[in-house]
Amino acid sequence: MNQSGMNSNMNTNMGSNENMNSNNNLNSSTLVKVTDDSKKKAKPAKEKKSFFSKKKKEDKKAATLAPSPTDGLPTPGIQKRQENVPERPLIKYRYVVINAMGKKEKGTFEAESETEVRSFLTSQDYEVVSITVRPAYDIDINDHAKMKVSDLSFALTQLSTYIKSGIPLVDAVKILAKQAAKPASKKAFQRLVYELLKGENLSTAMEKQEKVFPKLLINMVKTAEMTGDLPSILDDMADYYTSMERTRKQMVSAMTYPCVVLCIAFVVLIFMLTYLVPQFATMFESNDAKLPALTLAILAASDFIKNNYIVLIIALVFGIGAFIVAYKKSQKFRTGIQVTLMHIPVIKSIIIYNEVANFTKTFASLLNHGVFITDSMEILSKITNNEIYKRIIDKTLHNLGKGDSISESFRGEWAFPVVAYEMLVTGESTGQLGLMMEKVADHFQAMHKSVIDQLKSLMEPVMICALAVVVGIILLSIVQPMFSIYGQIK
Repeated sequence: MNQSGMNSNMNTNMGSNENMNSNNNLNSSTLVKVTDDSKKKAKPAKEKKSFFSKKKKEDKKAATLAPSPTDGLPTPGIQKRQENVPERPLIKYRYVVINAMGKKEKGTFEAESETEVRSFLTSQDYEVVSITVRPAYDIDINDHAKMKVSDLSFALTQLSTYIKSGIPLVDAVKILAKQAAKPASKKAFQRLVYELLKGENLSTAMEKQEKVFPKLLINMVKTAEMTGDLPSILDDMADYYTSMERTRKQMVSAMTYPCVVLCIAFVVLIFMLTYLVPQFATMFESNDAKLPALTLAILAASDFIKNNYIVLIIALVFGIGAFIVAYKKSQKFRTGIQVTLMHIPVIKSIIIYNEVANFTKTFASLLNHGVFITDSMEILSKITNNEIYKRIIDKTLHNLGKGDSISESFRGEWAFPVVAYEMLVTGESTGQLGLMMEKVADHFQAMHKSVIDQLKSLMEPVMICALAVVVGIILLSIVQPMFSIYGQIK
């Protein structure tokens, strides 16, 4: 019985072992099957991964060949400059294109290669006819020609309007380049577009044409790029240059009449001395008339002009040219002329009022846009052409370095009126220097206009009297001998 029980237990254990073995076999087969299935499933997934990675590589390669959407160019001719890579020298080209109206246009452009010129012109909706390298003797008078203040003011207003309406900066400048009527302005805006497409800031692009765009505008655009408020500063600069242009036109209007009268008087004087006086001289000689000293002097002047008119013309041209060169090149000569003019009645008021108005208006604009006082003074020193005010500004910079106030530098300066000085002191003490400078600018602009109006009203009778005196002296020199001849005949 024990043996049968043992046998039954052994049979039972063997059965359980067989069941376990069968289960293990099932599990192992199931695992193998699952593993095989997972491998079968993983294989196509691996193939998909390799397919997409290849496609991404092809897309990446195509993206590097395609032009950047920000460039706005149909061909990859203009490439953005890389940092820490020196710029290549620009080559001067002359091109012939057909515009959207079907008319031929000629012009010049500077770029790093002919491909960039072609790409740039194509982006401007031009059909390129020819592009050639300019020889050394090919001179373009529109190269770096200074833009007129009236054109600049209008362009700034338009640029601000375009940016406010959501047009990108590059496209806005492109519009200015297309609608520019003057070749110099057109080329200046095209150069801006080229530099912007290269990745430069607007201020940097303007700085590369510092002969075209004023230094004040460049510095104000730099400030706008830091603050992110470009349209506002463009509007302020447009108003500023409009005001400057209005003042300039007032000056031109005031000086037009006396210049015209002086030219007419000069022509009449030369005509009388070279044509009219010699005819009377012949009559006086034939009648043995006794000539007074005034007549002899007029006759001597007439003979001198007739015999040496070529030398006189050369000397006049040379003298004017030497004066202009000396005024531009010699600081001492320029300072002496300016000091002399600023001590002549009426002219003194015109110059001082104009300089103070420009100085305070520019200073106020810089301060109101967050430019530091030292930077403002450096900008003011660069934009003024008056050596007296340059000296005052340089003294201000020196005093600011020592910790002194701005008003300390203007105290006792004869070229800076007391009213402006007191307003400057008030602005410093109240912390509203920008506002006070605006008030000073408005005040002296009004005074400048008033003085110019007075000058225009006084200039007419003064010039008429001067012309009458000159003509009267010549006529008197002719009439006196005629009375002598009449006495001899009698």
